[in-house]
Amino acid sequence: MSEEKKTLNFLEEIIEEDIRSGKHGGRVQTRFPPEPNGYLHIGHAKSICLNFGIAAKYGGKTNLRFDDTNPVTEDTEYVDSIKEDVRWLGFEWENELYASDYFDQLYAFAVALIQKGLAYVDDSTPEQIAAGKGTPTEPGIPTPYRSRTIEENLDLFTRMKNGEFADGAKVLRAKIDLASPNMHFRDPIIYRIKHAHHHRTGDKWCVYPMYDFAHGQSDSIENITHSICTLEFIPHRPLYDWFIEQLEIFPSRQFEFARLNLTYTVMSKRKLLQLVNEKHVSGWNDPRMPTISGFRRRGYTPSSIRTFCDKIGIQKRENVIDMSLLEFCIREELNKTALRRMAVLDPIKMVITNYPEGQVEELEGENNPEAENGGGSRTIPFTRELWIEREDFMEHPPKKFFRLGPGLMARLKHAYIVKCEDFKKDEAGNITEIHCTYIPESKSGADTSGINVKGTIHWVSVQHAAKAEVRLYDRLFKVENPASEEGDFKEYINPDSLQVVTDAYIEPALLDADNGQAYQFIRKGYFCLDTDSTPEKLVFNRTVTLKDAWAKEVKKAQ
Repeated sequence: MSEEKKTLNFLEEIIEEDIRSGKHGGRVQTRFPPEPNGYLHIGHAKSICLNFGIAAKYGGKTNLRFDDTNPVTEDTEYVDSIKEDVRWLGFEWENELYASDYFDQLYAFAVALIQKGLAYVDDSTPEQIAAGKGTPTEPGIPTPYRSRTIEENLDLFTRMKNGEFADGAKVLRAKIDLASPNMHFRDPIIYRIKHAHHHRTGDKWCVYPMYDFAHGQSDSIENITHSICTLEFIPHRPLYDWFIEQLEIFPSRQFEFARLNLTYTVMSKRKLLQLVNEKHVSGWNDPRMPTISGFRRRGYTPSSIRTFCDKIGIQKRENVIDMSLLEFCIREELNKTALRRMAVLDPIKMVITNYPEGQVEELEGENNPEAENGGGSRTIPFTRELWIEREDFMEHPPKKFFRLGPGLMARLKHAYIVKCEDFKKDEAGNITEIHCTYIPESKSGADTSGINVKGTIHWVSVQHAAKAEVRLYDRLFKVENPASEEGDFKEYINPDSLQVVTDAYIEPALLDADNGQAYQFIRKGYFCLDTDSTPEKLVFNRTVTLKDAWAKEVKKAQ
């Protein structure tokens, strides 16, 4: 067996065998079929990468088909967001299609089943239908309406379509086997009445197909060769095949893979909608949300998400992927692409008492030492008064504290070695200013002082600093699997998932920050410009910390 063969996932093995055997003429046609009832999340990204990637690998095409069979929950806003997300991930579809494109054909398929005696109109209530399906160990009981004649069913179904009956008054059910061990075969509902305005077909229809009926037939209409679903659809596959067989249409086939489950978040659209509607987050694109638009706004790149999907692979067994792997993927990329800049988030003033007043020195700082092309450099103004991080000074430093305290020395990034001589406090005892002296011979890149220090701290010139808002995002939930915990999943929301720094100081080079460009705030993490930014007020989002802080917390707890 070749090395290439060993690396194939099970779907690629199936497709390669189909191509070898000449099935479907060696053609590969996939589809990505989201329901436009919410924004796509990271789990959909895995499905997108799989459907588009596997078709491209074998010279095939992928359709984007919106499963818009439930007019009550669907909206064009979601359609637009889905298209934007797919394109942002780097994929382009062959055809943009909608299940609603096929409403006439699907209705005709339902009529064909009635004419074959394989479907009937049922007046039972939802409770009666559920009770009549039996249990996994007991067969179902036919309703009185199961014995209706073909003519009666055709008449009633036509009248359902014409709007003569109220919502819920009647349904159309497939007539299969009430004793089947597969509960999906026990006369499933295939059409229901919904007097609701549809975002594309308006008020033309008041009967709508169920997913199990529309899905396979839509695949067949489009000549989809490999219909890839998640594992929960395994029990539905026999029904998928049954409809296609009875209707004698193109034999699309369904295959299943494990969906993506990610720690410290929820993937249910219903739960995500709750978070949005109840204002636990600012919207679908809140950077804490697991939506693709949320990750985009937070500063994740399409390539980092594609890399993540490639690393986790395609499995047949459900598993939960640790969020740290996704964070690793974006860190690896941003380390090579993010521009290095200095920002002080919790400022305290440093005065260099022996530096000339009024002097401005232009220092040089690397843009990115990890960049393949060298990254270039920018100039950084250096003056007598600087902002540094409050945590970089301690009045009573412990041993092995390599930053500043009385008598301690540290290097200022790209600048000089300084020594702390004194500090000031206010009436409440808070340190308000520290006084240092600098070693003129210790300039970075030309140090002749012979002094070695272990600590390096960042800074921003007080005279040249600009203010910005910095949003420090963290994991939305404080437990690994909030959906499986007892009680309401929202009880496990992390209260520290967003911390807003309103008066951070940034170096002047950040005034030219661009959307789409990543920045490493030295010693603080990776950041991007937020869409809330204005020329008067820049807002930066933390994409990810420099290191996996959560791994340390888990290790402490063990």
